Amino acid sequence: MEFAVNESPRLQGLPPQVTAQTRMLVLGSFPGVASLSRQQYYAHPQNAFWRLLQALWPASPMPAADAYPQRVAWMLDKGLGLWDVYASCERKGSLDSAIREPQVNDLAGLLARCPELRLMAHNGGESFRHARVTRALGLPVYRLPSTSPANASWSFERKVAAWREVVTAAGLL
Repeated sequence: MEFAVNESPRLQGLPPQVTAQTRMLVLGSFPGVASLSRQQYYAHPQNAFWRLLQALWPASPMPAADAYPQRVAWMLDKGLGLWDVYASCERKGSLDSAIREPQVNDLAGLLARCPELRLMAHNGGESFRHARVTRALGLPVYRLPSTSPANASWSFERKVAAWREVVTAAGLL
């Protein structure tokens, strides 16, 4: 009798980056390989997330990529928080389509830590698959175009425009 070997290791996600003043929470699906290895959200150099935020707040210089704690503090100071829908999963590589056996984060529990939270926004389609869960929390929920390099069908300018609408709705611009 042969047994199948599980070639996809169980991966643990990153902790939420929020404060009591967080007004908008961006939810990704699950960190990619580069982000997990660096323990940093959106660490892949081709991911447009950080560049997009700088485009939203051009008058406020964002710290360099090698100053990740300062970069996160800059983002949090704007009222923007980050987390992922999945706490853990099995996956080979970084693609959302490879996610198997995901465990959803305790999004309801996070609300107590963020009393100023006005809305949640899903960064991409895999995250948005859980919109019914986030809507049940009683806040407005938005779908944002993914900042992943895999989302090449949207130009950077189009992504910025879509994100600007939601960030404005949260009162952050």
